Amino acid sequence: MAGFNIPGVTDQYKTNDTVEKLMQVERIPLTREQQQLDAYKSQKDAWREMNTSLTSLRDSIKTLYSFENPFNSKITESSDDSAVFAEAGRNAEIQSFKIDVIQPASSDRFLTAELDADYKVPAGLYTFKVADRQVSVNWKGGSLKDFSAAVNRRGGETVKTMIIGASAGKKTLLIESLATGAENRLIFEDAAKDFAESAGIIKPVIDESAEFGKSISELRPAEYQDSESGLPALTLSNVSVDDGGIQVSPRGAFFTEIPEAAAGNDSFHIKFSVQSAEVTDITEELNRKEPEPVIPDAGFAEFNGIIINNAASLTTLESDSKPAEPVQPVKTEASIYAVMEDGSERLIETEGILSDGVKEFDIPLSGYSGIKGIAVRNRNTGYSLTLSSFSAYNPENIPGFTPVHPVSTAADAVIKYEGITITRPSNTIDDVIPDVTLNIREKTEKTAQISIKPDTESSKDALINFVGKYNQTVAKINILSQNKEEIINELDYLSDDEKTKERERLGMFQSDFSLSSIKSSMQSIVSSGYSADSGSEITMLSQIGISTNASGFSGTYSQSRLRGYLEIDEKKLDSALENHLDEIKSLFGYDSDGDLIIDSGIAYQLDRQINAYTQTGGILALKTSNIDSKIKSSESKIARLEDQMDQKEAELRSKYSQMEGSLNSLESQQNTISNFTRQNSSD
Repeated sequence: MAGFNIPGVTDQYKTNDTVEKLMQVERIPLTREQQQLDAYKSQKDAWREMNTSLTSLRDSIKTLYSFENPFNSKITESSDDSAVFAEAGRNAEIQSFKIDVIQPASSDRFLTAELDADYKVPAGLYTFKVADRQVSVNWKGGSLKDFSAAVNRRGGETVKTMIIGASAGKKTLLIESLATGAENRLIFEDAAKDFAESAGIIKPVIDESAEFGKSISELRPAEYQDSESGLPALTLSNVSVDDGGIQVSPRGAFFTEIPEAAAGNDSFHIKFSVQSAEVTDITEELNRKEPEPVIPDAGFAEFNGIIINNAASLTTLESDSKPAEPVQPVKTEASIYAVMEDGSERLIETEGILSDGVKEFDIPLSGYSGIKGIAVRNRNTGYSLTLSSFSAYNPENIPGFTPVHPVSTAADAVIKYEGITITRPSNTIDDVIPDVTLNIREKTEKTAQISIKPDTESSKDALINFVGKYNQTVAKINILSQNKEEIINELDYLSDDEKTKERERLGMFQSDFSLSSIKSSMQSIVSSGYSADSGSEITMLSQIGISTNASGFSGTYSQSRLRGYLEIDEKKLDSALENHLDEIKSLFGYDSDGDLIIDSGIAYQLDRQINAYTQTGGILALKTSNIDSKIKSSESKIARLEDQMDQKEAELRSKYSQMEGSLNSLESQQNTISNFTRQNSSD
């Protein structure tokens, strides 16, 4: 008995294969359009990558002539980097200077005495003040650990604490101000003051500060061998004391001893202020000469036409053959000195005392070990000085208290810049040298030498990056515009997969002249000469070791050298960067018409050329937009053809299914007749 056959399912007569073969012929236009769509998409991807490559090249180019160009970058070197180092801005001058760190700025850091591990901090309002900042903690009582955590939660940038294991079963609490500088003392108030005393952080102290130089009786002559010719001697008689302070007229001088408590104690400071006033210069009077007496003529007598001259006067005055040299005015800020026990003296830097306003000074005696007193000598001839009385004080003492276990106390940073003493509250000092920040770490053992130099390495890296981006862009242009296998084989930096991908794009835009045009323009720009100054030695890229044949042909022909790639002669580049950095900067971008806007140079010209391709609405944007239109049209056509193919396939399958059904029906009838015949023959 014949088996059942369902048309279109059992496919007894291979109608599915027949339909598929017929549809393959019908699908030829669709397949061709799909291949065209894939080509459009590949072209779009290629243009996008070209845009990415050009944009990346343009970014590297802009860094060569923008405000942040690497040729303005500076680096610093310090002979004692552990004590002081510098950071130089782009506008810092190339220079070298000397720095002595007398002391770094510090903050108050106090320890408690050793406390039992189960020590309980009593309840209360704990207030900590640092200058104009205040932190208050309403503490309900508890362990030292919990108290430390509570203070740290509220401390912010004002104060913090730390638990330190002192010995077996003992702990100490470190509490510190987070601001450096002598003005940022850590003050305990309310319950914090009681706790600080009971825990051994501070103790009451008698105020050791003392003023001196308040009365004329405390002043003595300042012995000094004056070298100024023709000027009056420096004298105490030109010094007076009143409510306004110590008045030191021109050529006035005095000496005063510092209090015994401060002498020999390096923790003490001396404070005073100075104000100057311009007065009539005493050299004007000294140089005013008395007129010499004039001896009248002896005369004559005349009688009857006879003239008899009188005898000359017997009084004669002999004038000096050489007139005296005029006395020169003196103007100097070197007026205040530290007098040592051995009789030697050291100048105390008082920069700016001859300018307007009151100048205040705070001198740490740690820099003047062995000081005995202060000498003031106003050698100026046209300025008087007014000094306040001197104050000697110990900055470690909190008003009325002194720390018992100080780790450090609040103090300003004190440095000497080229011998000039400078005091600042922070270890970061950015207002001494223009566009240079000094970072203080610790006291110098010997004078530190700091140098500011051009950052030639950054410039070199930027140029190498530019050449790399340039060559990658030229390589993409070559691949897309030429159908030469060797172009890809020469690119050693490509992986095998990348080379396979690039081979599919060889000559993709061979008939498009926009790529050959930009390549030609770029080659013309990098090989042209640019001169910002008539005296410039560097006017071409090849002069700094960057060219299409930087290392020479060596007598051997190389096709790859003719494809437009740049090469670098590193030794030549290093030499140019070392000796002609400013000219190299101008080579890439300079102002040619004096309007302070860069309008010429290699980088500027390349930027303009590439911008025409990569900008919004530029050449590459138009090309991708055109391809987008083609892709959209192709996708619409494919959708229409796919609908037609679906309808055609449905028609064919319907017809062949009907045919297969008819054949199956005939076969069934044949089987019935055959069975009937066999049955009758048997009967």
